[in-house]
Amino acid sequence: MRSSLLLALVAAGALSAGAVFAQQPKVLASVNGEPVTEADVAIASEDLAGQYPNLPPERLKEAALDFLIEVKISAQKARADKLDQGDDFKRKMAYAQDRVLMERLLTTEGEKAATPEAVKKYYDEQVAQLKPVEEARARHILVEQEDEAKKIHARLKGGEDFAKIAKEASKDPGSGAEGGDLGFFTKERMVPEFSAAAFALKPGEISEPVKSQFGWHVIKLEEKRNRPIPTLDQVKERLQQALAQKAQSEYLAKLREGAKVEKIEKKQ
Repeated sequence: MRSSLLLALVAAGALSAGAVFAQQPKVLASVNGEPVTEADVAIASEDLAGQYPNLPPERLKEAALDFLIEVKISAQKARADKLDQGDDFKRKMAYAQDRVLMERLLTTEGEKAATPEAVKKYYDEQVAQLKPVEEARARHILVEQEDEAKKIHARLKGGEDFAKIAKEASKDPGSGAEGGDLGFFTKERMVPEFSAAAFALKPGEISEPVKSQFGWHVIKLEEKRNRPIPTLDQVKERLQQALAQKAQSEYLAKLREGAKVEKIEKKQ
């Protein structure tokens, strides 16, 4: 049984048979007369989403309902056996409530910090600090021997299609089937010999055979560009998380600074 779900249920009062709501949520099941509501399932679904990230919403809701039914059955039996009467249980309940209250407090602070306006400002600040990063898009044909590379180079200079020869002759299992296309890459991503040759070319040019630790390459440069800056929509979620985490960390440090904390060491 996952402790985080139980913590959430404790905080919401979902495990209390006597819970009273101003507006009664829709009841989805009854376990020995005790209701499992739509609000209960919403809490469990949020918790189980991390365990089943690829589960469709409706299936997640069904899984949460089934799990809550098991929770209710187990909790009812535990109460009948008076497992909720011991000091250890009470300590765990107190801890659970404190933990969830802490999570709610920090979540609230994070939401305050990660407003759309704050995220846009943070995005603009980060973009302003970015330096242009040159990228190249190239194709290559990889063979084992220099003589093979020279023959392929001669065929290409004679007008044969680069992609066609790459599919036939390249020993690179990743790019060979794609006509030798490596996509866009930075200088640092490739071995030095390859990068030096590729970035020295102009679009459309083909290199002389180049030796690297992998063999002999014949390279064709397709294009160069500066790496595109991601849009706000592409990075918004990560920026929200960064702003929220920063605000939560600072808020928690401020609370701790203002609190009277004494650690009592045991005498040896």
